[in-house]
Amino acid sequence: MATLSCQFHLAIHRLPCNARVRPSFSCSVQPSQSNIKVVVQYLHKKFSALLFMVIKKLFVPNLGKQVVINGAAKEIGRAAVIAVTKARGMEVAGAVDSYCVGEDIGKVCDMEEPLEIPIVNDLTMVLGSISQSKETGVVVDFTKPSAVYDNVKQATAFGLRSVVYVPRITVDTISALSAFCEKASMGCLVAPTLSIGSILLQQAAISASFHYNNVEIVESRAHATDLPSPDAIQIANNLSNLGQIYNREDLSTDVSARGQVLGEDGVRVHSMVLPGLPSSTTVYFSGPGEVYTIKHDITDVQCLMPGLLLAIRKVARLKHLVYGLEKFL
Repeated sequence: MATLSCQFHLAIHRLPCNARVRPSFSCSVQPSQSNIKVVVQYLHKKFSALLFMVIKKLFVPNLGKQVVINGAAKEIGRAAVIAVTKARGMEVAGAVDSYCVGEDIGKVCDMEEPLEIPIVNDLTMVLGSISQSKETGVVVDFTKPSAVYDNVKQATAFGLRSVVYVPRITVDTISALSAFCEKASMGCLVAPTLSIGSILLQQAAISASFHYNNVEIVESRAHATDLPSPDAIQIANNLSNLGQIYNREDLSTDVSARGQVLGEDGVRVHSMVLPGLPSSTTVYFSGPGEVYTIKHDITDVQCLMPGLLLAIRKVARLKHLVYGLEKFL
């Protein structure tokens, strides 16, 4: 059997902050075989990006807040990578996902240049690689409700704060996270929505609820995934327990076409699903002789990025859990 011997030579020089460092590899093979080149190319592809990430952390000065995107291969994760890369005072320090493992996150996001950051499926490994940084570290969690608590615990153990945008988190999970963060004196921001427009709609709806006795929520979605949507549920919750009973004239009706009642105060939600529709939420209020309408449309995931960047900047100063991005608007 032929023997393959490889010698890897790594040269490191201190360069300016914006310069890129690339480890160089040379391989000497005895005896020569046609398939050796393929093997070496495969090894280089798999490991050079990871080596570069480690070298960068050791020898290149940090550019700002170190941000780890957990759920980086998702649509919102890819948008977050691009937004953080372009934002002042922060940089992507790691990408975690169970898809596209080993691929450069910059290429996955169709960026002009690779970020030299491979996608890995081990959050602990990424946290360990940046935990010694003097800059503030933040983990952005786009995973799933069942994983949030463990993810925040891991981030906290390595001294990193967390921004969580995962719909349908249970009240029990939030309570447990709040107690944990309070004990650890480590900040965490759980955001039911990252859309600033959606938050402004909710605030306007609360103000209007003191002046109108009738309210209906109408939402449209292109796909029927979770209905009523988290946004509609949040609005209904905000309007409840304010001492107001809405829609008294048909409060007890069982007609399906009248929509679903959320809570005990008569707030009704109607969900419309048609392919091609934008994600839209409209709140109708009515009083004698007038109708007041508040509407918010989402046409692209990019609308969540200003809220995400705001959350990353604000969570760095927190010592406890905060629920809702509206606390910082």
